[in-house]
Amino acid sequence: MVIEFLTRGDGGLAAVSYISVIDRYHEYRDAIHELLGSIVTGIAEARLLRDEAEQDKAIAVLVEHYPFVDMMFTLDCEGVQVSDNVGLDKRDSVAGKGKDRSHRPYFILAKESTGVTVTDPYLSSTSGNLCISASMFCGNKDKDEENCGYVVLDIDLAESIEYLMGDTLRQRFEPVFKAFYVTISLGLFVVVLFLLYYAFSELITLFKPGTTEEELQLKPFGVIIFLTLALAIFDLGKTTIEEEVLMHKDIFRHSSTRRTITRFIAAIVIAVSIESLLLLFKGALGKGEHMDQAVWMMMASVGMLIGLGVYVYLGAKAEAVLQEIKFIGGNKRKQEALKILNKNK
Repeated sequence: MVIEFLTRGDGGLAAVSYISVIDRYHEYRDAIHELLGSIVTGIAEARLLRDEAEQDKAIAVLVEHYPFVDMMFTLDCEGVQVSDNVGLDKRDSVAGKGKDRSHRPYFILAKESTGVTVTDPYLSSTSGNLCISASMFCGNKDKDEENCGYVVLDIDLAESIEYLMGDTLRQRFEPVFKAFYVTISLGLFVVVLFLLYYAFSELITLFKPGTTEEELQLKPFGVIIFLTLALAIFDLGKTTIEEEVLMHKDIFRHSSTRRTITRFIAAIVIAVSIESLLLLFKGALGKGEHMDQAVWMMMASVGMLIGLGVYVYLGAKAEAVLQEIKFIGGNKRKQEALKILNKNK
C-alpha cells in the first residue's frame, strides 16, 4: 500500500510538474503545433461531423499511432457540440453533446481562420490534465450549412512532449523504478531503527553501576557514532525518496541531475566530516592513535566538498551556455519565419 501510494502517477505525490511541462511546451512549441496540425488535417472530413461510426474509427486509429490523443468531438457552425466526447475507451456524454462551446478558445480561433488552429495549454475539464486543442473547419458553409462544422482534437500535453522526446517507453517503466527506490529507502530506514536501538542501548549502559572511568570517556563516542550513522543513512533514504519518488524529475535537464548529485554528495560529506571530528576528539582523549585517520578523513571530506563546488560551478555554466544557444537558435528561426512571411505578401 505504501509503495503503491508513493509511486502512483494519477495526480498523487508523483504527479507531473506543470511548470516543467509548460517549460518544455515553450521549448518544443513549433514541433507540437506542427504535429497536431498534421494529425487534424489528416482526419478532418465533413463525414466525421455527425457519423458516430466514423468518429469511433478515427479515434481508434489516432490513439494507436499517437497515444497522447485524449479525445475528439465536433461542433456545428455556431459552436454547439454535435457529438459526444469520443475517446478510445468510451463516449463521454456527461459534458458533451449539446453543450455550447462558442466561448472556448479552440472555437474562437477556428472561426477566425481557414486552416488548423492550435490553442495554448489549458486544464482540461474532462481529464484535469494540461492539454491543448486543435480545430479545423470542415464542409462548405455556403452550399450545405447543415453538413459543415468543426472537428476538435484534444491531446495530453505532457504525453505529447514525451512522445516527441522519445521518452514514452521510459515513462511506462517509471512506476517500477519508483517502487525499487521506495523499497531500498524503506530498507535504509530499517537500518536507521537498528542503529538508534544500539545507540540508546549504549547510552543506558552508561548509567549502570560499575561503569569504569575509561568506559565513561569512550562509550559516548560509540553512541555518537551510531547516532551520526543513523542520521547519515536516514538523510540518504530521505533524499532518495524526495528526488526519485516524490518530486518530478526531468532527466533531460542538467539542473535536475546536478541537484540530485549535489544532495547525495552533500549527505556523504556531512557524514564523513562528523566521523572525522569524532575520531579527532577520540584521539585527543586517548593516546593519539586515531589522529592520522581523523586527519585523512577530514582531508577526504574537504576534497569532496571542493570537487562538489567545482562540479556545481561548471554544471551551472554549461547549462547557461546551452540556454543561450537555444535562445539564439529560437531567434534565428523566428527571423527566418518572418522573412518567409514577408516574401509571401
